[in-house]
Amino acid sequence: MQIRELAHSDLPALLHLYKHLHDADEPLPEPTRIEAVWHEIQANWGIRYFGAFVESQLVSSCTLAVIPNLTRGGRPYGVIENVVTQAEHRACGFGRAVLAEALSVAWSRGCYKIMLMTGRKDEATFQFYESAGFDRQARQAFIAKPSWL
Repeated sequence: MQIRELAHSDLPALLHLYKHLHDADEPLPEPTRIEAVWHEIQANWGIRYFGAFVESQLVSSCTLAVIPNLTRGGRPYGVIENVVTQAEHRACGFGRAVLAEALSVAWSRGCYKIMLMTGRKDEATFQFYESAGFDRQARQAFIAKPSWL
């Protein structure tokens, strides 16, 4: 297993991996728009994508956003999103490894906390995140979505 930040050339593999993230999702925009978003992400110091590879195949990934902050002594905080592992590679440590890499980078950048939310409701998912260092009792999350979604 190799854990590393995703590079520009990893976009096709990431998009393929995201098919394992949701049972149903909105269709992707045209390829030029996807490339523009990926370029913007890659250029942003505060956003990093991490991947676990088996040989050359991307099998797990997560996103870390480090957000500048004016509280907590000016220390930033992190948000982790889009944690996904290919179905056939789950329960093998890949997800935990990409989360560990994201946490390590966040701590090295001085984050005072890292937040992660999941839409999953099953106990196994909660236990997975707890085993990776997250506390489900620490906070209550709220989500707002636009009325057109």
